Amino acid sequence: MNTGSYVNGKWFHPKSNRLVRNLNPADPDDVIGEFPAATAEDVQQAIDHAQAAARGWRKTPGPERGRVLWRAADIARRRADEIARTLSREEGKVLKEAKGEVMKGISLLEYYAGEGFRMHGKTLPSEARDTFTYTLRRALGVVGLIAPWNFPWAIPVWKSAPALAAGNCVIFKPAELTPATASLLAEIYAEAGLPPGVFNMLVGSGSVVGEAMVHSPVLRAISFTGSNEVGGALYAKAAQRGAKVTCEMGGKNAVIVMADADLDKAAVAIHGGAFGSTGQRCTATSRVIASPSIKEPLLERLVEAAKRIKMGPGLDETVDMGPAVDEKQWKTDLDYIGIGRREGARLVLGGNKPDHLGKGYFVEPTIFDNVAPTMRIFKEEIFGPVLAITTAHNLDEALSFANGVEYGLTTSIFTESIDTIMNFVEEVETGMVHVNEPTIGGEAQLPFGGTKATGVGEREMAEEGLNFFTELKTVFINYSGKAERLMIR
Repeated sequence: MNTGSYVNGKWFHPKSNRLVRNLNPADPDDVIGEFPAATAEDVQQAIDHAQAAARGWRKTPGPERGRVLWRAADIARRRADEIARTLSREEGKVLKEAKGEVMKGISLLEYYAGEGFRMHGKTLPSEARDTFTYTLRRALGVVGLIAPWNFPWAIPVWKSAPALAAGNCVIFKPAELTPATASLLAEIYAEAGLPPGVFNMLVGSGSVVGEAMVHSPVLRAISFTGSNEVGGALYAKAAQRGAKVTCEMGGKNAVIVMADADLDKAAVAIHGGAFGSTGQRCTATSRVIASPSIKEPLLERLVEAAKRIKMGPGLDETVDMGPAVDEKQWKTDLDYIGIGRREGARLVLGGNKPDHLGKGYFVEPTIFDNVAPTMRIFKEEIFGPVLAITTAHNLDEALSFANGVEYGLTTSIFTESIDTIMNFVEEVETGMVHVNEPTIGGEAQLPFGGTKATGVGEREMAEEGLNFFTELKTVFINYSGKAERLMIR
């Protein structure tokens, strides 16, 4: 594993006084690697190399750019077990979930490999005679990508693959907690044949590397996934200098369970959404809004399923749930559990650190009942295995509770009524909507993103993800052979 930064086709160790220590959250004594932190000067050097490579990569035919991504997909498939194990060791995700994330990234590489053959434009009729009009999409030049720790393989892929397919050069900052998986992505792109300077990765802090990227006039676009606090400030700074910006931030996702729901199906979906990936997904299920008539039997199912969860290191294939990613997130989870208790919610299950798992950052799967919609554990993002349950007497009340938070990423409803489904789809304030399935999940060909405080800018993935990394050019060709041309306004 390379433990430095990757610039202009080469690995190097920045001359820095600070090391980024990459620890296993299941066992903090297990040091995976030490990465010298990149400096602002390193960022500028990477930008200079990317700028020098930009014209050549943009002029490379789209299908050839797509073939590079297809080769990357093949290499990633060959190295899938290595990627999954590295991801599980440094992020804590259980191995079966890590393998699923690897396959998601491979699907994204395949999808955007195909987009290299399309690069969508339109032919449109002109109002003028003897005039042919059409649009083209062209690369922006050099773009910046800032990724989080919770999906250290899939999110860097879903940002970098469309940027590269569109013909851009990339400056990529992975999360400091998960640099090893990011290093594997850089290796794979190099092996797939990306020219030097096209993909550059710098390991370092947001306050140094991220700030240098955001303020660089060369970076024409910034794609960010992370916290609302950081994303909001980033958006203001980058947009002020005229850059394109997309930010995917927090979520507080609800599942509404109506009286006519299939409770077994609903319980399975809620369980996976709440406790899968230790609740460390922006699409995780953190709230349940149930009809009073079915709340108790639903709660019984959820408690029984949660009691069967086996916690432990993600590399143990018998384990169902891994640790929080680091000490800070672990403390946040426990702090919110304390807040829930003080607010008067009924702690039904969990709420503690399991003593038998040693120094690892583990939190028991936790369920609160009798949660008022005004409580902090119902309204604020926790990003851990904590589920809050309340009741609503009808769809209007359930929607009021679901919509009554600052976030708007995803939500789900369980019901057999088509009238209820259609009204829910129309009225819920989220960017993604699920019916009779979990709040989690996304597919390469479908747009991903939310509304309200969850996101600003264009959606990610799908055609929309590619479009973000391009600018639209409108072309008028007059073939009348005449000097004058009728101008219509």
